[in-house]
Amino acid sequence: MVVKPTIDEVARLAGVSTSTVSRSLSGAGRVGAETTRRVRKVAQQLGYAVSPSASRLATGRTDSIAVVMPFIDRWFFAEILAGVEVALRGTGYDLLLYNVKDTESRKEYFSSGLLRKRVDGVVLVTLAVTKPEVRALRALSIPVGIVGARVNGFHSVLINDREAAAGAIRHLINLGHERIAIISSDPDREMHFTVPVERRAGYLDALRAAGITPDPQLEVHADYGVEGGEKAATQLLGGSSLPTAVFAESDELAFGALRAFRRFGIQVPEEISVVGFDNHPMAEYFDLTTVAQQVRAQGLNIACQVLDALVSPAKRGASQLEAVTELVARATTSVPRPKARPRRGKDHK
Repeated sequence: MVVKPTIDEVARLAGVSTSTVSRSLSGAGRVGAETTRRVRKVAQQLGYAVSPSASRLATGRTDSIAVVMPFIDRWFFAEILAGVEVALRGTGYDLLLYNVKDTESRKEYFSSGLLRKRVDGVVLVTLAVTKPEVRALRALSIPVGIVGARVNGFHSVLINDREAAAGAIRHLINLGHERIAIISSDPDREMHFTVPVERRAGYLDALRAAGITPDPQLEVHADYGVEGGEKAATQLLGGSSLPTAVFAESDELAFGALRAFRRFGIQVPEEISVVGFDNHPMAEYFDLTTVAQQVRAQGLNIACQVLDALVSPAKRGASQLEAVTELVARATTSVPRPKARPRRGKDHK
């Protein structure tokens, strides 16, 4: 039977108190450099290791970073998470994932969840935090990073969703399109996502700048994902006249729209053009015109900002990074068809 060395043995051989051993090995409190070296040398000789729980109690740190996101089964959020994981790998920090998938779980998290499980840092993904949520986060006095939004005092990584969406619409307008539809999630839903609000605003900006009056009938809302995009595109087909182009808020919505158009025998881009957003790995397979962004890099960068703030108090001041986007023109967009096709209502097969 192997007998593990105790902190009392380390203290006796090093000629110090047990509290000095604890402070020397955990880094908590002020201990002279020579004493620290002596304590650590003795601990190494004895094979004594500080228990993680004891170290955390001594330092007040948990060695964990919380990642809070509305979805965990969507490509974008999985990519962000992968980037955060790469940044944390080898640092000794654990990743705690919180899925605030609905209004109730979000209220629960911000009202008490943060207080029950202490963390050293927080990363929020595409959540437009409310004033009470900001107050709850600031009360923790830990580094906070946000992907997709800016909040005074918090670190951030984001793209210019509004301008990127406007650029996609300008691409369609330059091709000659005027009846341009948008498929997006509901910007008024209670979960307060940043993406649908900003991308819809960019869509409206570009139309109005070109002298095109937005048509409410060309704006449809959908749940994120391929099925949502298919349902939304089918709804568009039931309108009085078809749009000549569709801007989907995400590539997954665009994939669903492409599936609906194929099912109804509508050729893309000869009869209708489609633009997505994200440059999902499958976008190239579908030859989808889309707005490309480096999603995993955003997760990596925001985690690095939070880690830097933990390591160096001098970096606690909020840092902000605006990531670049690029319109990738592929085969799902072209000049509009010369004539509008007849209405395709529910009876169309």
